[in-house]
Amino acid sequence: MNRIIIDTNFLLIPAQFKVDIFSEIERICIFKYKIYVLDKTIDELNKIIKEQKGKHKRSASLALQLLKAKKIPQIKTPEGLVDDLIVKIAKKSDYIATQDLGLKRRLKNKANIIAMRQKKFLVIL
Repeated sequence: MNRIIIDTNFLLIPAQFKVDIFSEIERICIFKYKIYVLDKTIDELNKIIKEQKGKHKRSASLALQLLKAKKIPQIKTPEGLVDDLIVKIAKKSDYIATQDLGLKRRLKNKANIIAMRQKKFLVIL
């Protein structure tokens, strides 16, 4: 069973680009997997809701609603930045769903990457 760990910016895709990331993950992943999110990602989404206005706030709210509706389990992590924590816990068999270019580079030989293409669909890099 492979783990798919979703980064904060990836959770904002449904509101920003009207792409259903969960059905897209199902479409491209022809293997057994379980989707996870870091506890610090939830903290980041709550911070966006508290500090931002308009579309960013709505995007983060939708992301939290989706996580709750899909019952996505959280991975408990120590204090730190989400990107650093993802790099630290990532294994070769993991898939990291992110749009963050810096994080993609750091994970290049460490884990598989799921990203969005043409603002329409997801691919495994």
